[in-house]
Amino acid sequence: MSHAPRWAVVVPTISRPCLQAMLDSLATQRTDDSHPAPAEVVLVDDRPGTVDPLTASLPGVDWPLRVVRGYGRGPAAARNRGWQATHETDPTWISFLDDDVILPDGWLVGLVDDLTACGSDTGATQGSIRVPRPTDRPPTDWERNVAALEGADWATADMAYRRAALEQVAGFDERFPRAFREDADLALRVRRAGWSLTRGARHIIHPVRPADDGVSLRLQAGNADDALMRRLHGPRWREVAQAPGGGFGYHVATVSGALVAASGVATAFAASAWARAVPGAGSSSRPAARGATGTARVAGAVAGVGALAWAGLTARFLAIRLGPGPRPGYPEFRAEVRRMVPTSLTIPFAAVRHRIDGWRRHRDATPWPPTPRAVLFDRDGTLVRDVPYNGDPAEVALMPGAREAVDRARAAGLPVGVVSNQSGVARGLLDEAAVRAVNARVDELLGGMDTWRYCPHGPGDGCGCRKPEPGLITRAAADLGVDPRHCVVIGDIGADVEAALAAGARPVLVPTPVTRREEVRDAPRAVPDLVTAVDEVLH
Repeated sequence: MSHAPRWAVVVPTISRPCLQAMLDSLATQRTDDSHPAPAEVVLVDDRPGTVDPLTASLPGVDWPLRVVRGYGRGPAAARNRGWQATHETDPTWISFLDDDVILPDGWLVGLVDDLTACGSDTGATQGSIRVPRPTDRPPTDWERNVAALEGADWATADMAYRRAALEQVAGFDERFPRAFREDADLALRVRRAGWSLTRGARHIIHPVRPADDGVSLRLQAGNADDALMRRLHGPRWREVAQAPGGGFGYHVATVSGALVAASGVATAFAASAWARAVPGAGSSSRPAARGATGTARVAGAVAGVGALAWAGLTARFLAIRLGPGPRPGYPEFRAEVRRMVPTSLTIPFAAVRHRIDGWRRHRDATPWPPTPRAVLFDRDGTLVRDVPYNGDPAEVALMPGAREAVDRARAAGLPVGVVSNQSGVARGLLDEAAVRAVNARVDELLGGMDTWRYCPHGPGDGCGCRKPEPGLITRAAADLGVDPRHCVVIGDIGADVEAALAAGARPVLVPTPVTRREEVRDAPRAVPDLVTAVDEVLH
């Protein structure tokens, strides 16, 4: 008889009101010996900037629930933060859920049954999505958009991945900043790594949440993600990812028609103005004037053709969006027209602009994960023994493996730097000259670092450089000419990890006796020593 799988839940959230309803539905799930509760539930608070602590609960159950920060880097990065933080409970499976779904009775039993049925080569199992529709009228454009989730392949609204598969492919590609295409990209990479993906028997409910009039226009930002998918998976990516094609070709034609019309009008205006400016332009004996007049007529005709194309395609797009929706006489009709007309006029231009931006930003994209291009170390407790508020170079002593670790990074061609909090300056316990003297001694013992960045402020100063704020890391990365996402940050406490994550860098924790247990628990990666940390970077 198969043993019940060990599993955990990861939920990225921006603290929407629907979060607690989702947790309430999770807490009401039935469990038994064959269908155990999750080893833990990890909420990833993905609100950007400094925010109040996230409050959420699992009422009536004692399942472990904890919150880690995602720093507003998007659902892909948030999900990575969540599953990587589960290393202490060591689940075999990670169940990814969205914060706006409802779990029906029996969902947990169905999930565990689905996981138990998976073979050893199964990397993921997907639940079905059911979207409630209005029963008293046709659905609006937004309601139909949400309902399309029912046919989505590998949507992480309810997707359970084997942890080993996630580790093999380094999880979600964090260059996808929206809840769009990051799930299809992961599924492709997991399958290419040799795992199979299956559909389970369970299902979730995905209600249609309220949305403002501009939601469909904002969704066009996903065209940049389509450009990244093409770059990573080739021109046939839609076919291999089982992603249905959209109307981008029509959007290109619509924009082209508008551009032709605008160009024709501009040319006709310029030619007419030039013809009028020619001395004796009214005389038929002036070839230049006749030529300019002819050019104006041709340009006007071209402008007319372009305008007709634009108008026809725009009308077609509007009809496609309005046709299946509420008819005249329904209370929602006028509001739907109010939404559809301006967005139908602007969506083609937004779609093309975002696609071009995606091509530009991702033209050099390489497979995930990004290759490390720099290593940044914390100073006290990581590279050197922690002497509180040390201002004496004679007190500097390297931590075990520090020189070897730095040398290995250098030998691999990676620039190295130091990012260090030095609040002793703000506290009046030492001055910046003493900090620089100690840094010089560390530099001497380690053979010279490529950049040094330290924060002289205190905890209450509100600066953007004191870890766990990202400032030191972003500035050190700029010194080295690399993107923070290509930096690895090695430190000994949670502030080092959080600063790295806030900057978009990859953190590695090397605990010491002063590292708190919860810091080790929440770190995406914790290793026993500096040399191991650098070796992981290089491999």
